[in-house]
Amino acid sequence: MKKKKNWREKLHDSKDLPKVIKVEGKMSKKWGEGTVVIPAPIEVDEVMRSVRKGRLITINEIRAVLAKKHRATFGCPITTGIFAWIAAHAAVEGRAAGEKKITPYWRTLKAGGEINSKYPGGVEAVAKLLIQEGHALVVKGKRWTVKDFAESRG
Repeated sequence: MKKKKNWREKLHDSKDLPKVIKVEGKMSKKWGEGTVVIPAPIEVDEVMRSVRKGRLITINEIRAVLAKKHRATFGCPITTGIFAWIAAHAAVEGRAAGEKKITPYWRTLKAGGEINSKYPGGVEAVAKLLIQEGHALVVKGKRWTVKDFAESRG
């Protein structure tokens, strides 16, 4: 039986990525014309690692960084989100293995400054890490957002 990959192995498994492809068919109706970059997981992790303490980034901003890097019209929203999720789990796995410098996944938010509930520990755990770095939060039902997140971007 084949051994299941851990999160850090998944992060480093590029599977012939990155890849820039022309937007065609159904995709062009939803996203428009041009090209899309499907990044490698480690590229998403690298952008997430570049966010300094006290600063924040959104998945859409990561997509824009990767699109510029690969000279594409836009970055794939689906794979970028999945790879950010993998990077978050790999960071927690790394911390458990004794790594000191892990990817600060809690600094990567969804559009509008919303905390990603799929990150390790859920919104409460991510909120705790953001509060420790001095961010204020707003809770509206099940959605948790960083107050004035636009001021902390970059």
